[in-house]
Amino acid sequence: MKIICIGRNYVEHAKELNNEIPSEPVVFFKPDTALIRGGEDFYLPDFSTDIHHELELVVKISKNGKNIDKKFAHRYYEEITLGIDFTARDIQQKMKEKGLPWERAKAFDGSAPIGSFVSKSKFTDVQNVQIELKINGQSRQNSSTSLMLYPIDVIIENVSKFVTLKTGDLIFTGTPSGVGSVKKGDVLEGFLNNEKLISFQIK
Repeated sequence: MKIICIGRNYVEHAKELNNEIPSEPVVFFKPDTALIRGGEDFYLPDFSTDIHHELELVVKISKNGKNIDKKFAHRYYEEITLGIDFTARDIQQKMKEKGLPWERAKAFDGSAPIGSFVSKSKFTDVQNVQIELKINGQSRQNSSTSLMLYPIDVIIENVSKFVTLKTGDLIFTGTPSGVGSVKKGDVLEGFLNNEKLISFQIK
């Protein structure tokens, strides 16, 4: 199982970090050791002083595929959830300044908490659902998947040109604006169309 992540997939998020708007999906990976399931606590690592939350819609691949045309991409996933792409922003900035890969800032243990999966059939259009992150009861990120620069089916088409998608793979589809630091004691809750799918504490 692999975790495929899409960066800069919401224009306003790219702007808030002063990044260029990408001309094609920005892809990076996290290892399976990044996963946190079932509401387990997230422990702040000692190698960073600036861990940022990034709420994302997560798609679970349901069958193997390679070179998938976007018009068939909807056949390759049945369930979705919410996840947090935790980012060591201070480390990422250093990597970007040197033109180095992001993995050290993105792929560390526990950096990919995910919530409970729900069937995509619950929604009229998964490309038009509301995602919201609350921290200590206060809304921090609130947006619609309709604002994705590259929709889910386009992501699947693009990624599968380079990497075979396998059953159980997860795709983090990018975060909207509103990212920011977390601190010890924070409680994070993620909502998909007002249904809470993920909840955990920062330790």
